[in-house]
Amino acid sequence: MHVNSELEKLMVRYQQGDFSAATTLIDRLSPQLHRFFLVQFTSRIDADDLLQETWLRIHKVRHTYRFGEPVLPWLYAIARHIRVDHYRKSRRTAAREQRLEETPELAAFPETSTDAPDLQALLAPLPESQREVIEMMKIAGMSLEEVARATSSSVGSVKQKAHRAYEKIRERLSAMKREKGSMGGRA
Repeated sequence: MHVNSELEKLMVRYQQGDFSAATTLIDRLSPQLHRFFLVQFTSRIDADDLLQETWLRIHKVRHTYRFGEPVLPWLYAIARHIRVDHYRKSRRTAAREQRLEETPELAAFPETSTDAPDLQALLAPLPESQREVIEMMKIAGMSLEEVARATSSSVGSVKQKAHRAYEKIRERLSAMKREKGSMGGRA
């Protein structure tokens, strides 16, 4: 856990006003936080905005970090709240907009030219709670305990969400494989 202790030391230095430590934290953690947002939002602009908003919020609440606690769950809890706030705001905005025409629902998994489905397409149909557990564990590389802390859940709940998400992903991959096989047989 050398990386975590190094992040903890950087965070404490940042709390004490060492802004070179803040720069180091931002440089190290921004890529994985950006991926965390990009998996949910297809727009790179949204992901960029959410990342910036997350670092602004971290700056405002940096005093709440407690030395000795892992930094990643603390950061991801903040990022998660930013993402949820953004989602709620965009839903409220969309609800206020009146559409003149009904548009047909888009397929959740668009046809792609590659054989492998993209990660966003696989995670898109999952419920938010399952998607974020998979993102934190598999994309950010967080442990079960860290994900539990970041999501204010128990380790058992995180395991259950991950298991259910894996099952849904397996089902989707099987269905996609069957669809591809039946389409290939017709050609």
